[in-house]
Amino acid sequence: MAAIDILVAVLPLVAIAYLMVGRFWPATRAMPIAWVVAIAAGYVGWGMSFQWIAAATINGFITAASILWIVFGAILLLYTLKRTGAFDAISQGFASISDDRRVQVVLLVFLMGSFIEGAAGFGTPAAIVGPLLVGLGFPPLAAVVVALTGNLMAITFGAVGTPLIIGMIDIFEDVEVISSAVAAQGLTVEAWVGEIAVWAASFHVVVGAILPFIGVAMMTRFFGEERSIKPALEVLPLCLFAWASFAAPYWATAYFLGPEFPGLIGAMVGLFITVSALKAGFFHPDDEWDFGPQSQWPEHWVGDIEPGESSDRDTQVAADGGTVQTMSLPRAWAPYALVAILLVVTRVVGPVTSFLQSTLVLQWQSILGTSLSGSLAVLYLPGAVFVAVHLLTIPLHGMSTEEIKGSWTETIEKVTPAVIALLFAVATVQIMLQSGTATNTDGMLIILSDAMANLAGGAYPFFASLVGALGAFLAGSNTVSDILFGTFQYGVADTIGFPHTILLGAQAVGGAIGNLIAVHNVVAALAVVGLVGEEGRVIRYELIPLAYYATMTGILTLLFGYVLFPGVF
Repeated sequence: MAAIDILVAVLPLVAIAYLMVGRFWPATRAMPIAWVVAIAAGYVGWGMSFQWIAAATINGFITAASILWIVFGAILLLYTLKRTGAFDAISQGFASISDDRRVQVVLLVFLMGSFIEGAAGFGTPAAIVGPLLVGLGFPPLAAVVVALTGNLMAITFGAVGTPLIIGMIDIFEDVEVISSAVAAQGLTVEAWVGEIAVWAASFHVVVGAILPFIGVAMMTRFFGEERSIKPALEVLPLCLFAWASFAAPYWATAYFLGPEFPGLIGAMVGLFITVSALKAGFFHPDDEWDFGPQSQWPEHWVGDIEPGESSDRDTQVAADGGTVQTMSLPRAWAPYALVAILLVVTRVVGPVTSFLQSTLVLQWQSILGTSLSGSLAVLYLPGAVFVAVHLLTIPLHGMSTEEIKGSWTETIEKVTPAVIALLFAVATVQIMLQSGTATNTDGMLIILSDAMANLAGGAYPFFASLVGALGAFLAGSNTVSDILFGTFQYGVADTIGFPHTILLGAQAVGGAIGNLIAVHNVVAALAVVGLVGEEGRVIRYELIPLAYYATMTGILTLLFGYVLFPGVF
């Protein structure tokens, strides 16, 4: 392996890291340049023809379009419910269970945030839960810090499995060395990624046992009057109960149903069980905990939006100065109940699945005369379910024309920056992936994985989740992290003789970890609470859960792969 090959292969990733981390460029500017660098690397270093470069780019655009369709539908439904006041009704429903801020963090951040992640993904939980917490009276900075932390376990599976379905299944099926090796095991790529999902869920179940507690502890330590984690210890039983209520159905769903529903079903079941227990009088702390007087809060805790503000049409002022929700909780939750039902039906009922997979499918076989093919199943992808539920919500919530226009406008504003970033990010990875196929040699990512394996040796599995975290930090997406580094991690596992399935499970967990500090996630979360400019402060806070999660995942990866399950593929 020539040093020059390694240097050329790493250039696109160096360009991404330098522009986004070193120069703080947004992905919308950095990714097109990385794509140009990948073209140069492919043409000069690998001798790829322009025909293959163009075909790989087109294939990347098709994959990105699948992601964008899901993102568009998910965010459209979110902003629909925000416009109708459903989210305020939901948050007030949680607040009515307990006024204790620690309990509210467990319910809204860990459980509700995980539900939103399972239904929508792509950074939306912090952008939605943050304002809900501020509306309840949280300091905006505290709201962002805890909102980013709480839904880690669901991020690996994102919006109905998108990170693993688009980020691994679609990519691995196009990489002959991987698809052939998987077939030799008697598996399809889809079935194998289902096994990866179970390992990822297993990592999360173990490491995430104290995740709800971490969110509460960060709040009491950094934003409480006493600056201590002692108040968090008082709700440790509730934190562990909420984790168990979520983790059991979460893992079982990953095992029996695959990567699409763990976050969604885990959160729904966990919410029902935890809320029921609280309503029955269990797990309430003896003393109610709250933040200190707002007059004593540091200036950087509050920005343009005052805590307690609400602007949704379904909130009105009561005689005692409190708020009264005119939308009932069943009506507010109905759209997401419909999403859950439709997703299960379209994935589990065979005739429905077959119909949707074969109807309105946009295909391009043998792109530009190469062996590459791409397709976009418009009706089968979850984006169609989200848009359908949005249309059903219009009469269900009695939306006005202005509210409908507002939800579409906000959605387009939110999605537009992601279009350029995703198109060129996925195209960049496709060029790197196909460099070997186009020239019948080892491609860029194979060269890089061999170099990394030789450098780290048998200790590499400890760092696998950090590599995944780096991808999410750079691109702001677990899906893109899996696209960027999934094949890379497979190659390293091959080189060091480590179980591929376990290492890729660690990659899937790492993509979730990186979302804690992904710049555009942090910016989006701060923007919706009026605190743009505090990115550095938030990232420093988030390094605490990141360090814990990455360290524990690294230890488990070594233990699983070398000691407990060395025979796994």
